[in-house]
Amino acid sequence: MSALNNFIGKIFYKVIQSGSYTGRTNDARELAIYGKLKYRGEKCTLPLQAIIKNPQYISIGKKFSALYNLRLEAWDKYEMQDFKPELTIGEWVSMGTDVHIGCINKVVIGNHVLMASRIYISDHSHGETTTEHFALPPIKRSLVSRGPVIIEDNVWIGEGACIMPNVRVGRNAVIGANAVVTKDVPANAVVGGVPAKIIKMVEA
Repeated sequence: MSALNNFIGKIFYKVIQSGSYTGRTNDARELAIYGKLKYRGEKCTLPLQAIIKNPQYISIGKKFSALYNLRLEAWDKYEMQDFKPELTIGEWVSMGTDVHIGCINKVVIGNHVLMASRIYISDHSHGETTTEHFALPPIKRSLVSRGPVIIEDNVWIGEGACIMPNVRVGRNAVIGANAVVTKDVPANAVVGGVPAKIIKMVEA
């Protein structure tokens, strides 16, 4: 599984590097968008059609690539709250279009992770499911993190998947299209559904 993921990731990276999708340039505009990242690895391809919130908390490893509408948000303040977010993306990570990652606590994505499009990953939510919080409009509820999101190496995440707070996705796991992951996923597991459940275990 990891060999297949690595092979697909390298092909995806070469396509992105061609510039056919990203419309990227190495000019002052790109530097203005990405020059303030905490860390940016070599040959790291980022689309100009992107929202990067608080890049000083975001690290991206070498050979990263993404298509249109990348959205990386590290929130250090919201209303009267203060946070110390840590958003880390490893090496050889490839993302499709419309990937949205939100962080107030910690989100870590390992090496050789392959993502399709329309994927949402978050370590937090707007408020608790309590009467007190429900008395407020959602946008006025405090941000709450139940725990970090950790995605280990060689994970393949399908189209439209959501990975929710306090989840660890083990090495070599496959997340099916449109799955909503609310609990830990073991290494070498294939999961799918809402909420996501184990469909198959693959011997290492």
